Amino acid sequence: MNPLVSIIILNWNGWQDTLECLESLYQINYPNYRVILVDNHSQDQSLEKIREYAKGKVKVTSPFFKYNPENKPITITELTNQEAQEQMNDIEISNNHLTLIKNDRNYGFAAGNNIAITYTRKAYNPDYILLLNNDTVVDPEFLTKLIHAAKKDPYIGILSPLIYYYDYDGSQEVIANLGGKVNIKKYPGYYDLTEISSLEDYQGNLIECDWVSGAALLLKSKLPIKQLNDDLFFGCEDIDLALKLKEYGYKSVVVLDSFIWHKEAVSRKKRSSGGAKRALMEIRSNLTFLKAHNNHYYLYLPLYLLQIFVLYFKIIIKRN
Repeated sequence: MNPLVSIIILNWNGWQDTLECLESLYQINYPNYRVILVDNHSQDQSLEKIREYAKGKVKVTSPFFKYNPENKPITITELTNQEAQEQMNDIEISNNHLTLIKNDRNYGFAAGNNIAITYTRKAYNPDYILLLNNDTVVDPEFLTKLIHAAKKDPYIGILSPLIYYYDYDGSQEVIANLGGKVNIKKYPGYYDLTEISSLEDYQGNLIECDWVSGAALLLKSKLPIKQLNDDLFFGCEDIDLALKLKEYGYKSVVVLDSFIWHKEAVSRKKRSSGGAKRALMEIRSNLTFLKAHNNHYYLYLPLYLLQIFVLYFKIIIKRN
């Protein structure tokens, strides 16, 4: 019996990356999954291009797979975010289907995903929920390997595949993320990536971490924490979730024989292109995270105020 997995992808003005991610997903070998795409009020051609792709009118190219015209058309069910919260799913569900939730504004990463999490719990009651960045491409076996690892230990709450850089130019793939450790008393690097020179440094197939990347995060559905922290608009959502579940005794692990490729450059570009508003939201998210997990967070307030001052100083210089 293969557990049902709901896969949630958040799109914001990034239809090219989203279509590549979707095409890789519809070619995986796991037999029981549902794809839910949340559009965070994009202002480009995202909705139009997604519909065209589902009809088989947009051919997706990638260095990691060959486009498959045989799995088109893909049936789309479109819902507003209000409809997604109010009504049950009354369609015949299958892998060859896409639920498209159209948000009426940009809710950020946490709240945007939570809209789909609430919807899929009500509509499908899945065994697992996978949060997947739209700027990723997945290996055909990645989900099969994640579920296999998840079944081995009831105290594994969160799993992530091994994440490689998508756009590395060298002849050998380079690891982008293997989860990380948390030192809440260390500023500004209170969360750090796991350092590794070679996978041979590890025995076995799992690496236990304090947190794993939200770029690809598989969450067991029946856990005491049901969704991300809405107060975190952008940043620290994955770490916050992992630390809260750790308090209940649940582990976060990276599965080394499951892997995806992540366009880190795209993520950095989106962060930098958001301007002052986005930067302020990141600062607020960082402070909210620190406040939730460090009783002496107020000691770091001057550093955050300095960040805000420097940000506004740059804005003034740029305008002049």
